[in-house]
Amino acid sequence: MKDLFDKINANPGPLGQHAKESHGYFTFPKLEGEINNRMTFRGKEVLQWSLNNYLGLSNHPEIRKVDHKAAKKWGMGYPMGARMMSGNTPLHEKLEKELADFVMKQDSILLNFGYQGCMSAIDALVDRNDVIVYDGESHACIIDGVRLHQGKRYVYKHNDIENLKKQLERATKLATEQDGAILVITEGVFGMSGNQGKLKEIVELKKQYNFRLFVDDAHGIGTMGKTGAGTGEAQGVQDDIDIYFGTFAKSFASIGAFIAGDEDMVRYLRYNMRSQIFAKSLPMPLVVGARKRLKMIKTMPELKDQLWVIANALQKGLVKAGFNIGTTNTQVTPVVLEGGLGEATNLTLDLRENHGLFCSIVVYPVIPRGMIILRLIPTAMHTLEDVEYTIETFKKVHTKLLAGEYKSDEIAAV
Repeated sequence: MKDLFDKINANPGPLGQHAKESHGYFTFPKLEGEINNRMTFRGKEVLQWSLNNYLGLSNHPEIRKVDHKAAKKWGMGYPMGARMMSGNTPLHEKLEKELADFVMKQDSILLNFGYQGCMSAIDALVDRNDVIVYDGESHACIIDGVRLHQGKRYVYKHNDIENLKKQLERATKLATEQDGAILVITEGVFGMSGNQGKLKEIVELKKQYNFRLFVDDAHGIGTMGKTGAGTGEAQGVQDDIDIYFGTFAKSFASIGAFIAGDEDMVRYLRYNMRSQIFAKSLPMPLVVGARKRLKMIKTMPELKDQLWVIANALQKGLVKAGFNIGTTNTQVTPVVLEGGLGEATNLTLDLRENHGLFCSIVVYPVIPRGMIILRLIPTAMHTLEDVEYTIETFKKVHTKLLAGEYKSDEIAAV
């Protein structure tokens, strides 16, 4: 028999095996200072493209004022306890009503954290007789929620509607035999590739198959659609999304999340969702802050407009310069390059140390071997000058990459 700690020390995992070399630089880096387009990394100013502060609300003067006032009035403790027992307030309920109205649903339930809430909702909605069908590029919170499912699950190829139909055929057969139901899960905006989920095509399949649709729209709320109500609004199918998930961690620049849908479904989650029944209520300053953020999203469309000015300029400029940005059709901007782990780390070092440019680097095992993705997150905080500088810098490092100047089999020393 093995000792548990001996076991994990011998196999630290695909990312953990590089922890000693990468910690504090490539992983767990510290961006310091006021949240903005330019921040401080290891004592140097950098132009950062790594924060999901899409609308620039995190440091907006009106937001800072409301957050400060709420924290002073309520502290971070109130309300104490889980909402079912002692942690409910009129302001929590008002926020839920406002969120539901915004995303055009009957009701919503607040969640303490998006990741935790998404997992727990999936777990609560299905039992062992039900079948889950989910997109192969779903976020980790969805994957972990699916893992909790004690019944059968089928994965379909990313945004492949024909493959989804194949999996729905299998799911329908099994669910019929077991007297179960089918839950289809996808994302509104996929945070790595920038693709929109094919919600319109999936909804069309409801005419042929009996299922309910769960959409994780973490990157879509506030950024997509005429009013910012999300990807369903952008594709004209918001009414057909049965379970709508949105987070406060991106456009809202805060903490928390919510799920919206029909009153009966939300009531069921309210009384069956273990992560909320047995967890402390969302602190009042976060509730007050979320209401202010929602109001600004609804009444200040110029925030979203500025995001898209930057996103469109960045993506068009990169494509014109010959870069591969995949098939993104949202603000998320991946720059796809070829190279190994050593090349990726040396390229990133060059960007940060010599060009003052900070962006997230994605390598194997998150993506296939031999591929490097530099993931850029445009925001309303960025400027067109930032865009121009970034594209010119990328041209320089790409030339070095192609010339083999970053070639290495190991992670660079930092």
